Amino acid sequence: MKGTDTLSIGELAERTGLAVSAIRFYETKGLVAPVRTESGQRRFMRADIRRLSFVLVAQEFGFSISEIAAQMDKLPDNRAPTKADWTRISRDFRKHLDARIEGLTALRDKLDGCIGCGCLSMKKCQLYNAGDAANRHGRGPRYLMGDRPDLPEEL
Repeated sequence: MKGTDTLSIGELAERTGLAVSAIRFYETKGLVAPVRTESGQRRFMRADIRRLSFVLVAQEFGFSISEIAAQMDKLPDNRAPTKADWTRISRDFRKHLDARIEGLTALRDKLDGCIGCGCLSMKKCQLYNAGDAANRHGRGPRYLMGDRPDLPEEL
């Protein structure tokens, strides 16, 4: 790579709006892989602007660094990603986003019914957890997460 085809870490920071320390962090996570000059300076491909922009957007959507890295591993190392490369990743992320939206919608609907009802019906309440019975299913609000309570008939 010629020097004019690459960017210094400072130039990349300027173009992406990221701090140099953030770019170094993403480098340690394998999200960008600069080459080193003979003097040890990092040089980044111009395509790394798009890669880091993608990382920022994916994080805004709630994806973890490891989830992002798994997708980024599918991109070519030896060339700038093409539209087809990004489309493939986009499809995978869309599947995950659709599943999250479905789960969040179900949670919202359950909360609307629970918080809005005001009845505190022990037979229907998704938050009621007598004797911490939901503990056998795991941590968290198990009934809101989809587990079924085993309630005695007298409630």
